[in-house]
Amino acid sequence: MRIGIIGAGHIGGNIARQAVRVGHDVILSHSRRPETLERLAAELGPHAMHATVREAVENANIVILSVPWKVVDAALEAAGPLNGRVVVDTTNYFGIGLGPAQGQTAAAFNAGRMPHARYVKCFNTLTAAFQAEAALRSGDGRVVQWLCGEDAGAVQLVETFVDSLGYVPVDLGGVNDCAVMESPRRPGSVYGEEYRSAEALLVVQAVRSGRPIPPIPVYQP
Repeated sequence: MRIGIIGAGHIGGNIARQAVRVGHDVILSHSRRPETLERLAAELGPHAMHATVREAVENANIVILSVPWKVVDAALEAAGPLNGRVVVDTTNYFGIGLGPAQGQTAAAFNAGRMPHARYVKCFNTLTAAFQAEAALRSGDGRVVQWLCGEDAGAVQLVETFVDSLGYVPVDLGGVNDCAVMESPRRPGSVYGEEYRSAEALLVVQAVRSGRPIPPIPVYQP
């Protein structure tokens, strides 16, 4: 697949590295310092290039939105029309600036900012360093990447991509049902925590039945 990345910082940069590692092509875009994109593209080799945000969007199968919350609007403006584009939102809201209404998820808020996109939330619950390490695991040690979205086809495509990177994709449901995967780190959420397949299934069951999720699992090193 060809992956367009808007914002190649910690999370976006790790996604780019893991994507190239398993044979995807990446298009890097959006940086205050263009030389940063040039260096990263050179580091990643022939499967990577840098371009404008709009070019990254227009030429990608999946668009990764991975910019700080305060510049989401500017990034979306630079992206141009997102009609029918699969957009993966990795951002987190920490209570500063324009954000979700009381009781609204950040995913629902951001989906509303790009109403014509095929919106999916993912890659937002774990640090970039941990994601980089976890991508190399195998078997029962593989780590979960949580997803939510309303478009079943978009979610399925992103699940395929997530799996290709070495993670376990787990769908929590629609954008109104994913509060447990959003910041901040707190009791009763999966944000900031490592999960594997068996324990993730119990979380999904709890969320879909409206029950509190089970205690956070502890894994042996």
